[in-house]
Amino acid sequence: MEFQLFDKQVYEQRRSVLKQKMSGKGIIVLMGNDESSMNYKDNTFPFRQDSSFLYYFGLDVAGLAAVMDTNTGEEVIFGNDLTIDDIIWTGTLPSVAEMAALAGVSQTKAYPQIADYIGKALSAGRAVNLLPPYRPENKVKLATWLQTDIAGLKNHVSVDLIKAVISQRVIKTALEVAEIEKAVNISIDMELAVIKYARPGIREYELVAKAHEVAIANDARLGYPAIITKHGQTLHTHYYGNILADGDMVLSDIGAENAMHYGGDLTRTFPVGKQFDTRQRELYDVVLNSMDHAISLLKPGTRYKDIHLQACQKLAEGLTAVGIMKGDTEEAVAAGAHTMFFQCGLGHMLGMDTHDMEDLGEQYVGYTDTLKKETEIFGLKSLRLGRELEAGYVLTVEPGIYIIPELIDRWEAEKKYNDFINYDVLNTYRDFGGIRIEDNFLITDNGSQLLGKYLPKTRQEIEALRS
Repeated sequence: MEFQLFDKQVYEQRRSVLKQKMSGKGIIVLMGNDESSMNYKDNTFPFRQDSSFLYYFGLDVAGLAAVMDTNTGEEVIFGNDLTIDDIIWTGTLPSVAEMAALAGVSQTKAYPQIADYIGKALSAGRAVNLLPPYRPENKVKLATWLQTDIAGLKNHVSVDLIKAVISQRVIKTALEVAEIEKAVNISIDMELAVIKYARPGIREYELVAKAHEVAIANDARLGYPAIITKHGQTLHTHYYGNILADGDMVLSDIGAENAMHYGGDLTRTFPVGKQFDTRQRELYDVVLNSMDHAISLLKPGTRYKDIHLQACQKLAEGLTAVGIMKGDTEEAVAAGAHTMFFQCGLGHMLGMDTHDMEDLGEQYVGYTDTLKKETEIFGLKSLRLGRELEAGYVLTVEPGIYIIPELIDRWEAEKKYNDFINYDVLNTYRDFGGIRIEDNFLITDNGSQLLGKYLPKTRQEIEALRS
């Protein structure tokens, strides 16, 4: 088995920085993931290692955990070597000690010994710092080791540790940007395969198969379940059984995760026929204009929440120009009328997770102590990233227009935003679907850089691919 890691010095440096940030605050426990069964024990889902464990130790192997002592500097990886019964089924693997050496860790112990290690720390009155656990099996193990119940784990989840990890992972190094670009380029090839293969009479799952084919052929996999649908108004649909027809549009939101577990996240919307129709053409250009404006604002020191609102303003202006909205567009956005069409956020962080570090909490990843995440206002509560941008951030820009009949019916009955929405016109678009366009960007010292090779995005370029 070939392990794909950075040089061990990368992981040693990352852990050194983390221990400095947490100096004198007890021990840090980082959980690797286990194999997870689908429908019986030995039939498992494809394994995915925890991203923070990968960031600090690089070992893409199930059944590991690690401890760092912020007082003594000690580092220990816990894991079990394979038995002969394991080897019969899985083949040989390096020993835990050999794997640990690849990450620059010299001390290893059998997995069960972590219970004693944590128990001694508790007995000595030392803090045991955790990141928020999300896998049920890890929650059960941690609760046992910490002599508490699952609800009590929150007492060991450390905000200081969360912030320290985010402060490192949020700034992408040149090594990481190179890996993300590899994943983005595979994602681009996936999108091109989907766009070129689509035709009337096939089902959406045939396009999903094309995306998987390209990913697997490039030693990658999908970083999240594909969103490939003729019903683009449904933001996260994973149903692929609809038959494509001339006149439909397909929204394709897909991203590859490469062998180093860095990802891309791209979206294109295209006609099933050779060209967009008049309505599709008009609204596609509205979304593209919003996207281009948002991209022009990307630079250090600018709050992404402000860029989101500027993108919303451009959407409102475009929708007013085609007659679906009306009135003063600034007042419309301030009131929230644009959320009839754009119910989500403009983008999110991207890295080893599609929604990078979302397991650590959006308030900490996308916001700050002085800029709190909105939890009540429709639209803004779905904005995953609002904080001031810094050089080294990698993020998505993905405006859209989503015509949701159920939302039209509800708000029209409530006479909501009557001053800003032409419901008579909007109701003629009930069968429209949705449009999203998405690319990935690195924030540079002076602005931003599009990651990956160019993927056609103008209406004319998309139609050229379909001809």
